[in-house]
Amino acid sequence: MKDYYKVKTSPKCREASVVKGEKYRITVLTEGLFRLEYSESGKFVDEATQTVWNRDFETPEYLVKDEDGQLEIITSRLHLIYNKKKFSSHGLSIKGQTRLAWYYGEEKDNLGGTVRTLDEVDGACPLENGIMSKSGYALLDDSKALLIGEDSWIKVREESEEDLYFFCYGRDYRQALKDYYHLCGRTPMIPRFALGNWWSRYYPYSEKTYLELMDRFKEEQIPFTVGVIDMDWHVTEVDPKYGDGWTGYTWNRKLFPDPERFLKELHKRGMRITLNVHPADGVQAYEDMYEEMADAMGVDKTKKLPVNFDISDKKFLEKYFEILHHPYEKMGMDFWWIDWQQGGNTKVEGLDPLWMLNHFHYLDSGRDGKRPMVFSRYAGPGSHRYPIGFSGDTIVTWESLQFQPYFTATASNIGYGWWSHDIGGHMFGYRDDEMEARWYQLGVFSPIMRLHSTQNEFLGKEPWRFPMEIHLVMNDFLRLRHRLIPYLYTMNYRSYAEGEPLVEPLYYLYPDAEEAYNVKNGFFFGTELLAFPVTTPRIPKLHVAKTKGWLPAGTFIDIFNGMIYQSDKERKVDFHRDITSFPVLAKAGAIVPMTDEIFDNAASKNPGSLRIKVFAGADGSFRLYEDDNETCGYETGHCAVTPMKFIWSDKPEFQVGAVTGERELVPEKRNLTLEFWGITKSQVKVLEGVKEVPCETSYDNEKNVLIVQVKGHAASETLMVQFTDKVMLGENHVEQRVLDFLQQAEISFTLKEKVIASVRRQSDPVLMAGELCSSDLDPELVGILMEILTARRN
Repeated sequence: MKDYYKVKTSPKCREASVVKGEKYRITVLTEGLFRLEYSESGKFVDEATQTVWNRDFETPEYLVKDEDGQLEIITSRLHLIYNKKKFSSHGLSIKGQTRLAWYYGEEKDNLGGTVRTLDEVDGACPLENGIMSKSGYALLDDSKALLIGEDSWIKVREESEEDLYFFCYGRDYRQALKDYYHLCGRTPMIPRFALGNWWSRYYPYSEKTYLELMDRFKEEQIPFTVGVIDMDWHVTEVDPKYGDGWTGYTWNRKLFPDPERFLKELHKRGMRITLNVHPADGVQAYEDMYEEMADAMGVDKTKKLPVNFDISDKKFLEKYFEILHHPYEKMGMDFWWIDWQQGGNTKVEGLDPLWMLNHFHYLDSGRDGKRPMVFSRYAGPGSHRYPIGFSGDTIVTWESLQFQPYFTATASNIGYGWWSHDIGGHMFGYRDDEMEARWYQLGVFSPIMRLHSTQNEFLGKEPWRFPMEIHLVMNDFLRLRHRLIPYLYTMNYRSYAEGEPLVEPLYYLYPDAEEAYNVKNGFFFGTELLAFPVTTPRIPKLHVAKTKGWLPAGTFIDIFNGMIYQSDKERKVDFHRDITSFPVLAKAGAIVPMTDEIFDNAASKNPGSLRIKVFAGADGSFRLYEDDNETCGYETGHCAVTPMKFIWSDKPEFQVGAVTGERELVPEKRNLTLEFWGITKSQVKVLEGVKEVPCETSYDNEKNVLIVQVKGHAASETLMVQFTDKVMLGENHVEQRVLDFLQQAEISFTLKEKVIASVRRQSDPVLMAGELCSSDLDPELVGILMEILTARRN
């Protein structure tokens, strides 16, 4: 095996962690994680497996009792009772911190994980188990996983044994996930360019039509960092004796007469390129590289016999990359889209070809020192080591859209944080312009933003295909995705370093709040934001959509309209939004670094200017992470960090600290635009070090946003913004918000007058709400007004 195919693992546990009998072995990996093995032969596995790479945990404190044929192992989290015989429901049980106990063979209240693919799924589908449950325990069965030998090649287990990992963390979900990552390997960082917009479509583009499309996007000021070329990049119309042309490695010269020129043109536009491959049918005699591949594999090329795909053959694997893929990478192709749909069988019993493709494509892509990446389907637990995931060909319906927020967040329960969906839906279904806009909005607040659709001529995702109202929303959100890249890239590092995915379910932070489980469309988007995507149509005539949400106690500010939500108790909220936005809330004290440098090559670099959004109501801090965006230097700490701190008081202060680490990675000076949201108007003084520096200020009365602009801030200096006036949380401008809503609602003018008169009669929002609720108004209209009137309640 080539050196770059060898993986670093630490599969042997510490001897002090092991409790062993003749046919059983129990390893206390952590206070809440046990490895449970049973083997009739008494032989056990100490090698890495396809899933488990690292069993070298520090030995926790535990107590062992072994009396009268019964073994007990006790830690701070769990209590195991075992009769030392073949595992059974009456012989093996574990009690956790809750009153519930697990008996061998049981599965209860699992919170779900993910699935291999959403191909042809219309709406929801069942999910495989994750490593978390409301009952406090979950089981990961590794018994059938193949082993990874010292040469990093797979091998079959010599003995049949039960090999189970029992997670018992109560509702400490984040700790369970961190230990899972230690056990199975970290999620690596993805390159910066992957966080921008991807253009993808299954369509027979030519060099000319593809570049013309990119030029039109530029005219529309719509940025992209990744161009996906689906299967028509290669020859697909072939003699039936060679199959159906689904698998191919030969450029279609009718469409792309000069592939290298085409790839260079996309690179000039700041885009990276991925090509789609379906490798199942091997290499047929019509392929450009057939003779070389046939010679390498000892196939009689005079008979034009196919070179069969056999990922379990070391020699085939080597030539598969060397002959079929590396030349195209030298030509300018950046990473591969592995579109495997042909089942899970190989010549090696139990070996899933998809796992092999993901594993070795990922390793191969990093052979020259660049940051590895592969784009492929999920192949079971441990797949988080091979980002990015392609979730498959979903149906274009509201039901499919409604499932995706829950699906994405729940995948974190098995550590899978980098799903890429076909944003807008792939095929079938129906046209609904509003649905498409909402899907784009969800895509911007998803791990990967990749537009995609099939060849149907009516299914194009170009924004200008839609009515102007929808068109403008799509354009705005595609630009927003690129503005968010500094924040997203920091969360990319957090996922690697802290074991906390970008998208997390609400119950990770609020495990004892029942509504955190019930509001399935809500999720945390990094450390600072809480999102509730709109996945249903607008209410007729009222022109706003309703989405059910839940907020913990505290203060939250909508990042689009500035609405302040405040309560000293958790509560359910019905959010109402027009087509221009959906509820994305920043916690009080949140700091969200963004940029306006979003086009061409600038989107993949550390920006020369930052737009930093700071949200009032509490203290906050943030550490902006930056590195070279391309290599694995992040693994050894080659990075630059900009600390930021907000102190909330009647005279707040905001500090942008001097850059620490490798300062040469970031611009020497940056222009800063600081937005303070949810705050009353104030004068400010800006200091760089001890010297006062000039700034420009403005104030948005509607959204309560104070804007401070500073030019040429030096990375080596600390910048301090001091508020010279007493400030407070801003107001929600209730009357104006009601007026704005009524202005666009298609209801009777008399009713509009009645509603605004009622609002104006009362200065107390609670009394206003009471009066409206007691009047004879449509319930949907009352709900919209109630959100505005009661957003802040203590």
